[in-house]
Amino acid sequence: MTADEVGIERIAAARPAVNEAVTRSPVLRLSAIEDALGGAIALKAENLQRTGSFKPRGVSAKLASLGDACSNGVATGSAGNHGRALAWAAQRRGIGCELFVPEDAPVSKTGAAERLGARLHPTQGKIADCLELAREHAEEHGLAFVHPFDDPEVVAGQGSLGLELLEEVDDLSRVVVPVGGGGLAAGIAIACKSQDPQIEVIGVRIADPAATLADGIAIKRPGELTRPLLDRWLDGSEAVSEDEVGDAMALLLADAKQVVEGAGAVGVAALASGRVKPAARGVTAVVLSGGNVDETVLAAIARRSGAHHGRGAVLFTRISDRPGSLAQLLEAVGGTGASVVDVQHVRDAVDLHVSETGVELILETRGTEHTDRIVDKLQELGYEVERQHTKGEE
Repeated sequence: MTADEVGIERIAAARPAVNEAVTRSPVLRLSAIEDALGGAIALKAENLQRTGSFKPRGVSAKLASLGDACSNGVATGSAGNHGRALAWAAQRRGIGCELFVPEDAPVSKTGAAERLGARLHPTQGKIADCLELAREHAEEHGLAFVHPFDDPEVVAGQGSLGLELLEEVDDLSRVVVPVGGGGLAAGIAIACKSQDPQIEVIGVRIADPAATLADGIAIKRPGELTRPLLDRWLDGSEAVSEDEVGDAMALLLADAKQVVEGAGAVGVAALASGRVKPAARGVTAVVLSGGNVDETVLAAIARRSGAHHGRGAVLFTRISDRPGSLAQLLEAVGGTGASVVDVQHVRDAVDLHVSETGVELILETRGTEHTDRIVDKLQELGYEVERQHTKGEE
């Protein structure tokens, strides 16, 4: 494989197969997002795509190029969106899908692929180990191996998203796109810059390779094909922290009403943190590459969103160790109209009397004024209350 194998001609040739299989995802122009990010922003909502991510684009292009060569079935290694997309595409074609997954892969991700008919092979090691075993299995059993990103047809299929942006976003000036394995960023960059070299394409990755919030791109590195493509076509690359990703997810949930996974929110995180600036002229398109979020993560993001908009509070107080003291405190909080999200006993690293215990309350409130009234009421009842600042209040 060489970088010369992927160009605008290949992307254009792959597009009919992609269009036949995938949804043309919407482009969202929202004043609240533009105000928050400080520019003309268009969100390409691939989180609303079939199977919840951009991945069916590349998978559809690859299977179409294989034709009868995939009639015995397909195999890959994946713990997330690629495996789910391949299982979906295989089900559409009536063929089998063998999916090699890490033993510690979250059931919320692998279970979706299994429900689509994939046969799971739990594997020791990382995704690279899964891919190697999947390749060997495919060769041994006459299956078609489908790499998540390091394949010319997969990159070409992802490039269809760039062609859509050119058609849908007037005065497109800059594109901000997540980078994991590099197939999506490379495909978009080739598609856009081949048509208009003045369009800038900026890749965004997660800074911490052990990050779990953006695990879809945290553990990947560009491959033998995609690395030179990124070096050749990208105009720049930035990294964001996991906290910045969490803030971006909360912003999208609150102001765009979009559920976006961590890997899909890194572009917004880069703009919100100032690591990437909106284009001085024209429109900046941000690719929301996926929306497959675990329910527990989504709940935490919803709380974070509420805190950013003044609808949440974290309070600390001390109560007696005597039975019934916590119930009295919760009754007092309930009388203020607040909802108690979580309660934690805090004993370590806190100056407590031997007969006291610390209590941290996470509350859902109607806003900052409501929180102030809650604090005043508890203090009237004799509680010493410390208000812990959330990120949104700092």
